[in-house]
Amino acid sequence: MKDRIIGKVQMKDTAYDFAGAFLQALGVWCFIEPCMIAPGGVSGMAILINHLTKLPVGIMTLVLNIPLLASSYVCLNRRMTWKTIRTVLVMTLVLDGLVTPLIPQYVGDKLISSVFGGILVGVGMALIFMRDSTTGGGDILAKLLQKRFPYMHTGYALMMVDVVVIGSSVLVFGKLEAALYGLISMVATTQTIDALLYGMNKGAMVLIHSEKNREIADEIMERLNRGTTFFKSVGGYSKKEGETLLCVIDRKQFYLVKEIAYAHDPHAFVVVSETKETYGEGFLDGR
Repeated sequence: MKDRIIGKVQMKDTAYDFAGAFLQALGVWCFIEPCMIAPGGVSGMAILINHLTKLPVGIMTLVLNIPLLASSYVCLNRRMTWKTIRTVLVMTLVLDGLVTPLIPQYVGDKLISSVFGGILVGVGMALIFMRDSTTGGGDILAKLLQKRFPYMHTGYALMMVDVVVIGSSVLVFGKLEAALYGLISMVATTQTIDALLYGMNKGAMVLIHSEKNREIADEIMERLNRGTTFFKSVGGYSKKEGETLLCVIDRKQFYLVKEIAYAHDPHAFVVVSETKETYGEGFLDGR
């Protein structure tokens, strides 16, 4: 039974990887790359290198990710690193093997390119985040920076990486507008992710009341590596005693928590509230 569940989870992870990679590839190849826009992150670096050397964007993204993935394996979460390796390989295959040779590029208005390219990349990244994976690159760099400087927010770390790439685009493309359109594309991407996943940087506090709380907590701890807490509760109407499950997570993990809860109990009562800052293991260092 457990092997069957694991198999279904892996199949769903792979399906989301392919869907997310396809949408990201559409955004990068069809809209961003032909208009000489570098929207930040490793994908932006790969576009800059492609402009200088004509090497494929997907291959360069993979090459740039190798040292970052190695650092992630040593310094960060090994389980997430393996999932990210799979995601990056799928993205490279889809971009260079499927989208690039088969789908034409849009060479019209650059504002349209930056907005629609950013939205497609954001939707693709959101799908990948829904399965507790990452696209590598800037995400890993941000986490490494945050580990070195614990008081730095993830959002600031990501912004530092993106600013360096977008600033470099002015030198490579020789146009200030390349950076301006890159900023527009980056904002479109982050706002899309925020709309789909409640945002990346803030936490969420989840309260779950269910007869299957123990099973739900076990899967949350196993799949998401997040701690859980139980406390006694009494129904105001039913007067029945029970347990309420408390879990604090990254907001991008809420989709998976909801999926886990309702997979075990379709009638689970779930309450979600935003946390502006969360301190402790797995979050910011409060010292």
